Formats: sequence, C-alpha cells, structure tokens
Amino acid sequence: MKKDLPDNTVEDIAVAVALERENIESKIWYVYLINLKKQAIDNVLITSRGYGEKNGEQVKTSTLRHMFPVILSGGYTLIEPIDEETFGLTNEYWLSYYIDGHIYDKKFIFLPESIVDSNFIKLPVLNKPGVMIL
Repeated sequence: MKKDLPDNTVEDIAVAVALERENIESKIWYVYLINLKKQAIDNVLITSRGYGEKNGEQVKTSTLRHMFPVILSGGYTLIEPIDEETFGLTNEYWLSYYIDGHIYDKKFIFLPESIVDSNFIKLPVLNKPGVMIL
C-alpha cells in the first residue's frame, strides 16, 4: 500500500542551467547537479530529455543517461552541455540517488522559455549566473 512506503522527499538538491561563458557570437551553457545537503549522495543517476512544440511540430530530443558514483556535501557535478535551441522546449531531468541505502528520486522540469535573463540568479556553489530548480 502507498501508506506503507517511506517518505523519501528530495530536499537540498538542485538542478541548474548555468551560463558558462559568452562572446559576441555565442553563449555556452551547462547543466549542473548541486548537492546542498550536509551529506554525500551515492549512485546518482540522471536521465535528461527535451520535448515540446517547435515551428508547429512536435519535437523530442534523445534521452541521455548520466551516472555519478558520489557527489559530496556542498559539491556539484556537470551533467551535460545544453544548446540554446532547446530552451523553447520542456527540459526534464529525472534524478535518482541513495543515502544510507534508501533511494530518493525527483523530476526537475525547466518549462519552455524559463531559461531567460529575467530568471537568472547567482547560483550557489557555482557562483555563476543561471536558472535553478530546487
């Protein structure tokens, strides 16, 4: 029964899209996982995909899978580069990890056009401009 399942709520974990660098011709963007917990997380699995409508047609990106053995407390890891062309799509990152043998998972979704200058903050730990979902 659902009531018998443990309440493994994901807290103090963020996915962020950071502006890495820019020049006159282009901007370089990366997606990071940030561990704001006071403990490490283990066996981290992240799947990423984009989907939505572009120019009146349904579009889906490839599903990518990323595995990281451990992310230390207060640490971060680069998930993947991201192309500005996908900012008009829904970008989904599904995270699973373990703490003390218990599994946690959460879906982080960047809605279309949410990665814009007006939503930028100074990202914790990374100290770069970007958009973050906690």
